[in-house]
Amino acid sequence: MNNTFFSVCMAWKADKRPWVKPATYATYNILINSHLAPYFGPIAPSALSEQNVQAYVNAELEKGLSVKTIRDSLRVLKMILKFGARRGEWTLSDFCVRFPVSCERRRPLQVLTKHHCTLLQRFLETHPSPRNMGLLICLNSGLRIGEVCGLQWGDIDLRTGLVHIRRTVQHIWIRDGDVRADWMEIGMPKTATSVRDIPLSREIQELLRPAKKASKPGHYVVTGSPEPLEPRYLRAYFYRLLAVLGIPKVRFHALRHSFATRCIEGQCDYKTVSAILGHSSISTTLDLYVHPGTAQKRRVIEKMSRSLR
Repeated sequence: MNNTFFSVCMAWKADKRPWVKPATYATYNILINSHLAPYFGPIAPSALSEQNVQAYVNAELEKGLSVKTIRDSLRVLKMILKFGARRGEWTLSDFCVRFPVSCERRRPLQVLTKHHCTLLQRFLETHPSPRNMGLLICLNSGLRIGEVCGLQWGDIDLRTGLVHIRRTVQHIWIRDGDVRADWMEIGMPKTATSVRDIPLSREIQELLRPAKKASKPGHYVVTGSPEPLEPRYLRAYFYRLLAVLGIPKVRFHALRHSFATRCIEGQCDYKTVSAILGHSSISTTLDLYVHPGTAQKRRVIEKMSRSLR
């Protein structure tokens, strides 16, 4: 039997690698090498306990690591523990930890204001280019950055007014022992529900029509060529564009959040918004975007009050 957490980690990674996407494996690898292995690596299986895991959470919070990263690392830790328990390396296969109340407060989503959305929309409409067409589609459909980088003109059907999401582009980094590798991966979207068809408005269809007519089906929208663009380059372009337009810097994902927020504000039904976004569950959409504001609460109170008269 192996006698350290680190050695079981190595066995778990070897067992897991054939069954997950390269991007998923790369994420596991980063979480293990950067967080789990440095803390738990030398611990003997017999010494591993729930108290150890709580101490790990406390230590990572002290270092300023984000709650999301810690939770992600804990999910990987649970998989490793269950793997080790099946192999008889230890008895601990699950745990329960606590986060300070202050850590449980949700950070507000980055969302462009309506004014900034309009400003960006007008610029993209009047300055057609491959990258601007990609940003315009994101702003009006909620695509993820990898999805729009993987979008080909053949995926856009202007006869039906649908855009078909069938692939995503990611840059993969692997740092595994002495192995150092990175490459661009063109693969399936994030989840099964991410493979979807999204209607485009008539206005967006007309704006895309000239570019589609001049392009080949196998060419990528954001490059206008047979080669895709790495997401990091589209992200950098987006940041430069925000600076030019005087819009406060937000993450690229704010385009997706802004689209979803505008849909919810427009009282679109949640199930449809969830399907457009490609969420695996409507609860994800509700949790992220459905947060009634004061005006909505006031309307409910007034409606309830009228019913009592």
